[in-house]
Amino acid sequence: MGDKPIWEQIGSSFVQHYYQLFDTDRTQLGSIYIDASCLTWEGQQFQGKAAIVEKLSSLPFTKIAHSITAQDHQPTPDSCILSMVVGQLKADDDPIMGFHQSFILKNINEAWVCTNDMFRLALHNFS
Repeated sequence: MGDKPIWEQIGSSFVQHYYQLFDTDRTQLGSIYIDASCLTWEGQQFQGKAAIVEKLSSLPFTKIAHSITAQDHQPTPDSCILSMVVGQLKADDDPIMGFHQSFILKNINEAWVCTNDMFRLALHNFS
C-alpha cells in the first residue's frame, strides 16, 4: 500500500473503517462525522452529526453486509479527499442490491472526518 498516493491510502482506510462500523454497529458512526457534516441518503438531506447518526441508526434492517466492488479517491484543491464507492449490499433477507456512495474527507485536528456523504441504491425505475 506504500506505493499508492497518500490520498488513496487515507481514502481506502476510511472506506474500510466506515463499512466495518456500518455493518457491525451503526450507532458508532458518529465518530467520523462533525456537526457541520451533511448526508444525502436516497435524496433525503440531513445535517449535523446527531441527525446523521439518528438517520443511519433508524434504517429498517437488523443486519447488513457491504461488499465493495470499486473505490476511487482524489485530492481536492482545498486539501480534502473525494472518495467514490461502488458495491453491493445485503440487508436482512432482501435480495442483494447495488449502491453508490461518495464521501468528502477533511483533516481536522489531525483526524480525518467525513464532511459530506451521499448514498444511492443502484436501482433503476424507468416507469
